[in-house]
Amino acid sequence: MIVGVLKEVAPETRVSLIADGAAQLIKKNIQVWIESGAGQDAFCSDDDYRAIGAEIKSAAEIAAQADVVLSIHAPTVPIRKGVVLIGMYQARFETERIKNWDSQGAIVFSMELLPRTTRAQSMDILSSQANIAGYKAVLTAANAYGRYFPMFMTAAGSIAPAKVLILGAGVAGLQAIATAKRLGSVVEVFDTRPAVKEEVQSLGAKFIEVSGAADASAAGGYAVEQSEEYKRNQQAKIAESIAKADIVITTAQIPGRKAPILVTDEMLKTMRRGSVIVDLAASTGGNTPVTKDRETVHYNGVTVIGDSNLPATMPSDASKLYGKNILNFLQLIITKEGTLNLEVDDDLVKGARAVVQA
Repeated sequence: MIVGVLKEVAPETRVSLIADGAAQLIKKNIQVWIESGAGQDAFCSDDDYRAIGAEIKSAAEIAAQADVVLSIHAPTVPIRKGVVLIGMYQARFETERIKNWDSQGAIVFSMELLPRTTRAQSMDILSSQANIAGYKAVLTAANAYGRYFPMFMTAAGSIAPAKVLILGAGVAGLQAIATAKRLGSVVEVFDTRPAVKEEVQSLGAKFIEVSGAADASAAGGYAVEQSEEYKRNQQAKIAESIAKADIVITTAQIPGRKAPILVTDEMLKTMRRGSVIVDLAASTGGNTPVTKDRETVHYNGVTVIGDSNLPATMPSDASKLYGKNILNFLQLIITKEGTLNLEVDDDLVKGARAVVQA
């Protein structure tokens, strides 16, 4: 069996498998073909891959012969019948692409579809990459913010600590809390799930409570649609906190739907000049009305940074974690003899399979 790894298109810097990950497949007598230059932006050279027994091939060779093709984003190579594609293909939004691949006979696993259960944690690419995004979001905000994060008391006067508001206490939000606290800021957190209150407080942040939230326990860690009354109460609470905030990190997304607007135009106008918003939901529309993905917008003196691909700014560690997720998933569809078994009766395999809806 051949597993092929394609080079991603810029500005993506990650790779589906670094050399250490490829070595684990080779130990199972699986051939690993790497497109030349695939790992260079993640600091993994062609020679690193050759050293562990992988072969360097062209994209055309991988497309023509690999049984499994790994690419984080949609591959640009021709798709042939029977090939297994594994990546992060945004299947809920890119339905036409999935239909096209299906018509060509490809078998597609889009890893963001993976059920977010306890057993799936070791292969949950959303969590591993969100952890990095939350960390880097705070550093990005600190870099754009024209003031100190921690409190300083000097002979020249005192500097108050930055006030950080984090909207969403999922994996990215929790890491953002921890990072912002390490930098010495005062942190407030809003989330529709009351169950995360203890986690938020354990990290030293204040949890903003809004009563009447819809039950999100069955949503796999995502946000869910809320009632109109709840939305009004939510906006009032957020508006109160955002007027005092120097930094806002937004993370709220709903699977298969446009990201909810949490920071309205009216709220933006109450923020003081020099404040910074980092919107991690930019790829699905953003949590503010002015967010643009992979762009920085200056609005009424507020800097709004839309970036849903912050993990790509830390390509080495992001690739290592992503690759480990993929290896753990591959264990479900590869036998001990190193052959492909797609008939396995497994909820995780079925959940990750991107299928054409009737």
